Amino acid sequence: MRLSQLVGPRTSKVVSLPDPVPAPDQVLVEVLACGVCTSDLSAWRRHDPGAEPLRLGHEIAGRVVAVGAHATRWAVGDLVTGLGGEGFADLAVMDANAVLPVPTGIEPAHALGEPVAVLEEALSRSPVATGLRVAVVGLGFMGLGLVQLVNRHAPARLLGVDPDPARRRRALSLGLDEAVAPDGLPAEYQGDGRMDLVLEATGVTPGLATAGSLVRPFGTLNVIGYHHAGEAKMDMDLWYKGVTVVNGFCPDRTRVVAAMVTTLDLIAQRRFSYAPLVTHRYTLDQVDEAFASMEDAGPDFVKGVLVA
Repeated sequence: MRLSQLVGPRTSKVVSLPDPVPAPDQVLVEVLACGVCTSDLSAWRRHDPGAEPLRLGHEIAGRVVAVGAHATRWAVGDLVTGLGGEGFADLAVMDANAVLPVPTGIEPAHALGEPVAVLEEALSRSPVATGLRVAVVGLGFMGLGLVQLVNRHAPARLLGVDPDPARRRRALSLGLDEAVAPDGLPAEYQGDGRMDLVLEATGVTPGLATAGSLVRPFGTLNVIGYHHAGEAKMDMDLWYKGVTVVNGFCPDRTRVVAAMVTTLDLIAQRRFSYAPLVTHRYTLDQVDEAFASMEDAGPDFVKGVLVA
């Protein structure tokens, strides 16, 4: 099989390897689509060429081509998605208990289970209820996914915040009531804030500051953006407002798979769609181009996916 691995800063190389063999509790999947995730961007930028090559790609959807002895729930030919790794390849092994069926009639690139499940799991730990005032800060891929997920709960108001006018326009088309720039927040949203729930999806400290300013006293701030590099400074005014701060990261695979059951059902019902989010497609030989497009984040870019 062919596999793309990171061999240096911004440099990937496709190599030929023997086909992997699934363990008894695994399935072997022909990778039909694999999303390119912002959580891997730092590794792509900085990988030490003296270190072992790094194999990326964890947002996998594909077709089962071999089944381990104990993975009896699955059959060759099944279309699946779920939690995996080393997905920038022709083939990938996945744990049989961490995959779920791709909804009927949905193409693999629009059925990536992991990204939307992560968002839903984070959202499930917030007090989401009909009639709440909700803000999404950061309207990239994660923010646009959250807009769709929140909308099904019928918020009284759904506000989006992003400095990019193209992102704001796209988010409005997905159901926002209002989209504004961080420096253009109306007076009604300033001061003590007015939002019951704020979902931060920027991954940068200025985004955290904006998100914190929007939360009302005793409201909830859910930090969903990736803040794994550098410092993520929290405004201590949140303490004096009595705000509940939720860590939106989930380290537990069982919880993510449970959330994936919900989100794949939403995809099957056309209540969540990747169609407006997957804007760029690449081949296995174009991994570096995919990361570069994500880094540039042009006005037409939301999400890149490698497709077979």
